[in-house]
Amino acid sequence: MELAVAGRDEFVQGFKLAGVRKTVVSDIGDLEAAISRILDDPSVGILILNMEDVARMGHAIRRRLDSVPRPVVIAVGSREEEDLRAKIRRAIGVDLLK
Repeated sequence: MELAVAGRDEFVQGFKLAGVRKTVVSDIGDLEAAISRILDDPSVGILILNMEDVARMGHAIRRRLDSVPRPVVIAVGSREEEDLRAKIRRAIGVDLLK
């Protein structure tokens, strides 16, 4: 399982420096297509996105991001919509902290 990061260059660069190998740099216009390719990649276990980029995406791709069991999609930014525990529970079907 790999960790993937997609977004604008300034967002992705920090993850590259931290050692994430699977990164996609894209402007907001091409980001939805890039994310669709990542969602179809069976080797990706976690996808990290910028919360601002997710807010700018179309309804269909956001619905797909919310409904896929894998990869676990984590949007980071100034505010968090759903906690990580709930995302993991949805992805694997078990609450590991109980």
